Amino acid sequence: MLCQLNINNFAIVRFLELDFRAGMTTITGETGAGKSIAIDALGLCLGNRADAASVRPGASKAEVSARFMLDDIPQAKRWLEDNDLDHDNECILRRTISTDGRSRAYINGNPVPLSQQKHIGQLLVGIHGQHAHHAMLKNEHQLTLLDSYANHHMLLDNVNASYNRYKQVELTLKRLKQSRQERIARKQLLSYQVEELNEFDLKLGEFEEIEQEHKRLANGTELIDECQQGLNILQDDEVNIVSMLNRALSHADNLQQYDDSLSNIGQMLNEALIQVQESASELQHYLSKLELDPEHYEYLDNRLTQCMQLARKHHVMPEKLAEHHQMLAQELAELDNDEQALDEIDEQLTLAKADYVNHAQKLSQSRARYAKALDKLVTQSIHELNMPKGKFEIQVDFQPEIMSSNGCDHIEFMVTTNPGQPLQPIAKVASGGELSRIGLGIQVITAKKVATPTLIFDEVDVGISGPTAAVVGRMLRSLGESTQVMCVTHLPQVAGNGHQHMFVSKKAKAGQTETSMTPLTEQQRVEELARLLGGDTITANTLANAKELLCH
Repeated sequence: MLCQLNINNFAIVRFLELDFRAGMTTITGETGAGKSIAIDALGLCLGNRADAASVRPGASKAEVSARFMLDDIPQAKRWLEDNDLDHDNECILRRTISTDGRSRAYINGNPVPLSQQKHIGQLLVGIHGQHAHHAMLKNEHQLTLLDSYANHHMLLDNVNASYNRYKQVELTLKRLKQSRQERIARKQLLSYQVEELNEFDLKLGEFEEIEQEHKRLANGTELIDECQQGLNILQDDEVNIVSMLNRALSHADNLQQYDDSLSNIGQMLNEALIQVQESASELQHYLSKLELDPEHYEYLDNRLTQCMQLARKHHVMPEKLAEHHQMLAQELAELDNDEQALDEIDEQLTLAKADYVNHAQKLSQSRARYAKALDKLVTQSIHELNMPKGKFEIQVDFQPEIMSSNGCDHIEFMVTTNPGQPLQPIAKVASGGELSRIGLGIQVITAKKVATPTLIFDEVDVGISGPTAAVVGRMLRSLGESTQVMCVTHLPQVAGNGHQHMFVSKKAKAGQTETSMTPLTEQQRVEELARLLGGDTITANTLANAKELLCH
């Protein structure tokens, strides 16, 4: 329940601190006094759009805060707890607006994104504006009203989720189909390239091996000559390294006999001798295996040439050709899989659509049931609102070919206001006054079903007068017995039904206009109702009529 509203430097309000109670609170005042300013200010706390023009002239910023008690609002409590914003069973929404149009939102003193303030606001307050009945002419709004009355949140979530799944699969299928020709052309090219590379069959690392072997065979004569010369130097000539090392080693042994500190020289020469002998053995072994095979060389030369040509053709380095071959083969396999996936996704789309239609049918059936219940209530309401022969009916037409996130239903509010006349769409039949009464009846009925603890009706009684206004007043008072109701009105029949009454006035002070809102005593209420009845001239009769209108 809304307990308090504080307004600072908002529009023509300098400062207002308003306390609210349970029941129905009526708000009246002269035209232009600013009766809707409090509701506009509250709307900012609920996440409505901010405007720099809302800041009072001469002030640096506007600030509005609203305090709610959460005793009977478990959904709001849970939301605050889930978002770590709970505070002593109450919720304080605050909004500031600077002169440059920037605004900041707060929940229980914590700065939050505006989306969060808007979300919690929807759990706390429902606002019905004076032009709500015009929105009722639109099928989309009619659908929203029916779903609000039926509390279809879970069914709508299921339909929306299944619709999103269907659209996602449909988009995937569409993309695959759109690129199908491109994939076919790409597949033809890849098939030729992969077949060519399969035939060449170059293994990973093979190019380096071919290149090395080709280089060895191409320089076979030089290798033999160099190996032979190396062996001659090491061991075959009369004077070779091995014989010289042996002589040096003999001298080192003689030196060690005279001085033990020279023993390391002998060790080093011995190690050198062993290394030279092993080198000669390795050269001899290599030379014995070295063969010049012209046929093998020609094979390697052809394979190397072909490898270079294919590498240039595919715009890769020769050593990357085998890796490129694998990559093309993988891409070709994936394209084959895409064609198979196309059939699978097509089947998935059929299943997704069937799932969506199933959820949409459940929603449609529920809408049809609640539509019948609402038909009776609205028909009864418009009878009370001075249309005794009127009849209201909601047509729910399930159209599975028209898929949307809200289901497949086309909703049409049908009405007849005169006996003998057939039901027709409300936009074609109802006059302005009739539309106002029907719209108000629907708003009051749906408000009773919605769990929002505070309801605001901002001049929803426009176009209504006389006995009908009295019925509207009783409707709103009855609603106020179970829900906190605030009603901005210009009708004394409605204002007299309030449990509380606030009066809005405007005055000029120091060259500036200032609006104030004050609660009225019982006597002041009678005087205000008399003003609404008789205008500026208040007589004993208007006062008497005003007392009769005042409910206790």
